[in-house]
Amino acid sequence: MTISSLAVLGAGQMGGGIAQIAAVSGINVTVFDAFPGAIAKCQGVHKKSLSKFVEKAKMTQAEADAALARIKFTDKLEALAGADWVVEAVVEDVKVKKDLFTKLAAIFPSDNVVLATNTSSISITDIATAAGSTAHRVVGMHFFNPVPLMQLVEVIPAVQTSKDVTERTIALATKMGKTPLIANDRAGFISNRVLMPMINEAFYAWMEGVAEPQAIDGIMKLGCNFPMGPLRLADFIGLDTCVHIMNVLAEGLNNDRYRACPLLKQFVTAGRLGDKTGRGVYEYPAK
Repeated sequence: MTISSLAVLGAGQMGGGIAQIAAVSGINVTVFDAFPGAIAKCQGVHKKSLSKFVEKAKMTQAEADAALARIKFTDKLEALAGADWVVEAVVEDVKVKKDLFTKLAAIFPSDNVVLATNTSSISITDIATAAGSTAHRVVGMHFFNPVPLMQLVEVIPAVQTSKDVTERTIALATKMGKTPLIANDRAGFISNRVLMPMINEAFYAWMEGVAEPQAIDGIMKLGCNFPMGPLRLADFIGLDTCVHIMNVLAEGLNNDRYRACPLLKQFVTAGRLGDKTGRGVYEYPAK
């Protein structure tokens, strides 16, 4: 089945990025967000991002203009009806997501419309239960930030997900220019199950006086060839997001070794969340 129209829920970094790559690949996109200012901000990000691709000769101005023309915005959930595929990219909260998927199952009654979630850690099987008798069309489609640049899409079938939906998800991710890789539905999937404990351990190393942040990040970059050190990456992801994912891992895997480092939790309590607040492990005066 050819996907010609995509509905994206959430105009933030992830939702906006997903909308952009879909539009660049020739798909018409409608982005939903109910928060004031989110749509205008997303539109600005799209123009800036695509202009950079033009400057770097990765696309022509005509191609950028065509991609922008394929993206529409709405603040009404019902306006998404008629799309061939749905990708949810709202806040990482299981209750919010399940409430939303119950509504989506009603707005998109056809079995042909796949309901995908961009969650980075929450159980796809749990989210799928909110779709009732159509849970077989719910799938995890985990993109990575920044979406226009990162190659991977983690495809996570729920227990209920049909084989056909998984295969179609792989095909769509490939059409968007991404490399889809399958992970089973376990807490944190693969990416965050491996990444977050490393970030957490970096905070422990700092808290216990093993080294300062610059040294920890520098050693991992120069010694392990990481493009970004774990503490700098935590700031980029958001320290609150890191704590949330660690909690999901600890509860989902029933193991306290995944609990967030006390120093990491302390920074979140203090409002030092990383790039988005201008201060986390490091300071970002410009933000």
